[in-house]
Amino acid sequence: MRTLVLLALAGLGAQLVDGSLGMAYGVTSTTLLLSMGTNPAAASATVHLAEIGTTLMSGASHWRFGNVDWKVVFRIGVPGAVGSFLGATVLSGLSTGVAEPVMSLILLALGQYVMSRFTFRGLPEGNLGKPLRKRFLSPLGLVAGFLDATGGGGWGPVGTPALLAGGRMEPRKVIGSIDTSEFLVAVAASLGFLFSLGSQGLNWRWVAAFLIGGLIAAPVAAWLVRLLPPRVLGSAVGGIIVVTNVRTLLRSDWVAAPGAVSVSVYVLLYALWAGALTYSIQAHRKELRARPRGAGNCAPSPHRARTRDATPHGTAPLTPVNRGE
Repeated sequence: MRTLVLLALAGLGAQLVDGSLGMAYGVTSTTLLLSMGTNPAAASATVHLAEIGTTLMSGASHWRFGNVDWKVVFRIGVPGAVGSFLGATVLSGLSTGVAEPVMSLILLALGQYVMSRFTFRGLPEGNLGKPLRKRFLSPLGLVAGFLDATGGGGWGPVGTPALLAGGRMEPRKVIGSIDTSEFLVAVAASLGFLFSLGSQGLNWRWVAAFLIGGLIAAPVAAWLVRLLPPRVLGSAVGGIIVVTNVRTLLRSDWVAAPGAVSVSVYVLLYALWAGALTYSIQAHRKELRARPRGAGNCAPSPHRARTRDATPHGTAPLTPVNRGE
């Protein structure tokens, strides 16, 4: 029972992060299962089965708050489903001794990306409103889906920053669209694992625990996406993922690091993590000071966006004009 409660709390926390950042549910949850000694393929299958429910709830919540672009959902989600099915098939064919360090390496790389991305870079908005190209979305979905299944997570860490980097969508719509399209990825990956493994190694109570925690958190996260500072949250979650997967690698047969070496590595990692958190907090405070009064901590409100777009295209708002100028 204690394990089930822990997993439910982990699912709740992971979904709060995922729904707010557009990433990290799968990476965080799979990292926890691997640290408990779960078979890599079973860990990824467990998380993806739970994600069928959590992504459905998350997508509905984001849709309710106006955070979803349905064209993007289908253009990236369908190729993502193909990639995740292929990834699940590949991971199911690897031996545990090979799969665990391989998955930890993928998760470590994704964790480093999440931490560095949100610590050092802001959210570009120069191309806001420009359409996204299909030839960009389809390959992105295919690669992100494959990594998501083989690494137990990766749809958000690959897809969300890629869409944010283009600056063509509001951050809240990037997060909402990625979370919603992940439903297709989760279904395809789950089918791939079930076809390849059957129910071998799956603990359905663990799936239910992750699911319950995620369902509770999904609507809250869709609301929090406008309030939480992404830089700070991304730095914190990325650090957890990095430290946990380095621990797995140090204990693996690939490395088998002596105790003194492991301690030195941990000290360095915690120092870097603390530095990243400090930097991101300071950067966030600097951004707040630079904003006009009353702007708040969240992304631009859809109500304000509609107000700006209310005038006809190409015309200026009706304001008094001095005809003598």
